[in-house]
Amino acid sequence: IPYPPEFDDLCRLHYLACSRKVTTILEFGIGKSTAVLGNALLLNKEKYLQYTSKELRRENLYECHSIDDSLEWLEKCKEIIPQKFLDEKLNNLHFSEVRVSEFCGRICTFYDKIPNICPDLIYLDAPNQYSPKGNVRGINTSHKDRMPMTADILSFEHFLHPGTLIVVDGRTANSRFLKSNLQRNWSYFYSQEWDQHFFELQEQPLGIYNKRMLEHCLGEAYFNRI
Repeated sequence: IPYPPEFDDLCRLHYLACSRKVTTILEFGIGKSTAVLGNALLLNKEKYLQYTSKELRRENLYECHSIDDSLEWLEKCKEIIPQKFLDEKLNNLHFSEVRVSEFCGRICTFYDKIPNICPDLIYLDAPNQYSPKGNVRGINTSHKDRMPMTADILSFEHFLHPGTLIVVDGRTANSRFLKSNLQRNWSYFYSQEWDQHFFELQEQPLGIYNKRMLEHCLGEAYFNRI
């Protein structure tokens, strides 16, 4: 049973995607946020495609790839996403099961399949603790006293480009797990008012194309932060 939408959270997501001129989004969980992020990418595409398509080396320009472990819910959510967003690949929906596994000996969960993209915005709002299948030495997340503990981002952390932003909706234990295990130079901020966690990868550019993207998307403020 989905939680009702929190419109302040949706507005904040839309603002972040637009103000940071985001090009590619990876979303864990599908819902109202999926359509909101698709709209933000549409606006960015209309404003910046002429520049980004020529000057940035980005394979999945203005695409949001969203993963969910429920086919039924995925199909239902197609009803709230404008067909235009699906046709133009602004929104791309993926199904994947989730399993209990380990990350460096720590029990956690992983999706079976992750879209092969390089996002500059990651929104983590799934899976719920009762979705993952299996167990490790008898331990899983389905116990009512446990909590979600996904480790997918940790597994591909070193593929992410400087400037990447991770937004985690609630999921404080999972956010602390990420914070404890991320290895690169991430800034971290938790808003108690919004109950959201923010991680930004603050490193020097990888090369000319990443530098050009940082200058376009985040501007001088990013370089001041690092």
